[in-house]
Amino acid sequence: MKSLQELYRIGRGPSSSHTMGPDRAARRFGAEHPDADEFMITLYGSLAKTALGHLTDKAIREALAPKPVQISIDQFTTDLPHPNTMDFMAIKNLTVADKWRVMSIGGGAIRIEGKPYMDTPDVYKEKNFAQIKEYCENNHLRLYEYVIQCEGPQICDYLETVWTQMKSSIKEGLNATGLLEGGLQLQRKARYLYNQRHMDESSSTKENRLVCSYAFAVSEQNAGGGIVVTAPTCGSCGVLPAVLKYMQERNGFSDKDIIKAIAAAGVIGNVIKTNASISGAECGCQAEVGSACSMASAGLAELFGMDLDQIEYAAEVAMEHHLGLTCDPIMGLVQIPCIERNAVAAMRAINSVSLANFLTHTRKISFDMVVDTMYETGKDLFSKYRETSEGGLAIKYK
Repeated sequence: MKSLQELYRIGRGPSSSHTMGPDRAARRFGAEHPDADEFMITLYGSLAKTALGHLTDKAIREALAPKPVQISIDQFTTDLPHPNTMDFMAIKNLTVADKWRVMSIGGGAIRIEGKPYMDTPDVYKEKNFAQIKEYCENNHLRLYEYVIQCEGPQICDYLETVWTQMKSSIKEGLNATGLLEGGLQLQRKARYLYNQRHMDESSSTKENRLVCSYAFAVSEQNAGGGIVVTAPTCGSCGVLPAVLKYMQERNGFSDKDIIKAIAAAGVIGNVIKTNASISGAECGCQAEVGSACSMASAGLAELFGMDLDQIEYAAEVAMEHHLGLTCDPIMGLVQIPCIERNAVAAMRAINSVSLANFLTHTRKISFDMVVDTMYETGKDLFSKYRETSEGGLAIKYK
């Protein structure tokens, strides 16, 4: 498995697969061909069908500026190595100097066909949670200690930067007002949720309101093209910071405690990314918000000092009850249902940890089993429910 730096990426929204990935690919391609006269890019699959809503075209043009860029949309080619496939061509003296086929595989990561040397090395030898759990038990390690052992103490510095950005995204989102761009005329709601106390607010109602306001804040920042952390994607970036921020405020956890939780959550995200997918275009929203919920549950369980069995159960429950969740963004925007979905998943993460506290000894399903199931389910989903905006709410809303 890769470093957590490959999972937690800091960048501009609204989509890790459709904005950050193409931006990264374009910058690499441009750096390889500084003498090109112009660039020609063709977008396929999900990238083609939601390019404008996800600002894919804008990200590519800005990455390759000031060179001229021609972008073509191909919504009909189906024989693709990945739903998020794009072709880059460098033009020099009216001829094609070079061509890359690039796949944006989720979370801002890219894969370039025929260029395996550009892949980063693995830093974790273990491939699934069962192997990680066995190693940790044999060596008396908690998940965050396992991360530090594999990556070195410097990973804590990076995760501190990640947490700083997560808090910044919450703060900025809570202070922002007005409509989100894109055409839906969607009002920002985070500030309203945060400030409007219920007339008869119980502790559980307050928890719901605050957690949701933090999730809305980060997700609205993402939808507005702000800076967020992929956790594991831009479209699901609100879940993990929302629950960690709330629990820190409620229980007085230190930032060092939170960083340990982020490390544990990252292990879960890495297992999903390695053995299944975190791409909505490949496996639907279960791969994005479902994965984020699973990560948040594991992070909270680590924060509360639960054992490995309880952490696994919390992550498994969170993922299991997102199985089959479709990705059907209206107008291709990361707004409806994406923003609310982050808030709902944040509350579900807290509930999953509560169940794990009591019921871990009764469980029948392993985390690895539910990850395999999620991947198979995602592959079985009809393509119109995998980030193409061709089904579900995306066509019902007028």
